[in-house]
This record gives sequence, structure tokens and C-alpha cells, in this order.
Amino acid sequence: MQALTSPGSLVSLAGAVLTVIGTIAYLHDNANLSLPTIFYGIPILLGGLALKSSELPPARRLTPPGTFQSLRNLPASEPLRRLLADVTRWRYGQKAHLESSLEALKLWDEERPPLLETIEELDCDGAYGLRLRFACEAVPLERWHERQERLGRFFGAGLRAELRSGPANSLLLSLVPQGWADPQSAPAPPDGSGAA
Repeated sequence: MQALTSPGSLVSLAGAVLTVIGTIAYLHDNANLSLPTIFYGIPILLGGLALKSSELPPARRLTPPGTFQSLRNLPASEPLRRLLADVTRWRYGQKAHLESSLEALKLWDEERPPLLETIEELDCDGAYGLRLRFACEAVPLERWHERQERLGRFFGAGLRAELRSGPANSLLLSLVPQGWADPQSAPAPPDGSGAA
């Protein structure tokens, strides 16, 4: 459903409708209607198809938009609020979300870049945080871990990055306030530690 409501789809649909109306009007010798609709319809259709060929859908949002409204509006949340807005909108002409940021962090591969799959908002004991899930593709997990300290500072002052490996070469990046520990990032207890 999301792909059907993308700007590229809507522009393509508008162009197609105008072109069809113009063609039908032309076949019925209605020059007053056929000329403007075909004249505008075909370029709009081609423009919409060009948008469709280069569109990047928004990252899937795991938390409903209104859930953390009060935390999101805190002044300290501004860098993460901008990041959330950036990755939850349609992008055009880019291979992946956060392309320029990942290039600056040297976490980019031109052929198979990391792909942002999901984004989740976090309540960090009254502060705001984000958890992003990436498919690492050609960028090894070790390179992410080497840049862990820089990741937090890069996205905003007072932020810390926590990394956790996921299944199938995926990575969870949590951007949280300094001093807050993500309960999900705690190491698993050794086998048998809970046995009586």
C-alpha cells in the first residue's frame, strides 16, 4: 500500500489519467479537450515514471507516530527528531537512507551499501532515543564496531551509540543519551547461570 501512495506513483497515475482522457477525446474529435490533456499528460506520466525509477521508500517505523510525542519535542531531542524525519520520508536519487552520513563515517560501500530497514523510538528514562536496524550488506560488522564511539557524537551532542549484532548480517544501532544503558544491549548470561 505504501508504494501505491508514493509521490512517484501519484504523479504517474495523474499523468496516465490525463493521457487516457486526451486519447479518448482525440478519438472522438474533441480538440479542445484532447490537446491540453495529451500535452500535459504525457510529460507528467514520464516525470512520474522517472520518479518511480529512483525512489527510496521510508524506513519502516516500529513505533506509532504519536507514542513519544512529548519526549520527541524536548529541546535535547532535536538531532534525533531531524534524523527520524529524514528517514521516514520518500527519498529520490539515493541508494540508501543516510547515504552522506554513512559516507562521512566510512561505513559506505558503493555497490552494496548498508540498508536501513526499521527505526524505533525509545524512552530512555525520560529522555529520547532511537534504535535503527541496518542490513549491513558489504560493510563488515567489525567496521561498525571500530566507529562506535564516533557514531554517537556524529548524530548529536550528548549521544552515545550502542551496537548489537542481529541475525543474517544485520545490526542494531541505538542512539541514546550519555549515561543511559539499553536493557536490550546487556550481554546474555553464560549458559547455565540461571540453573538451580
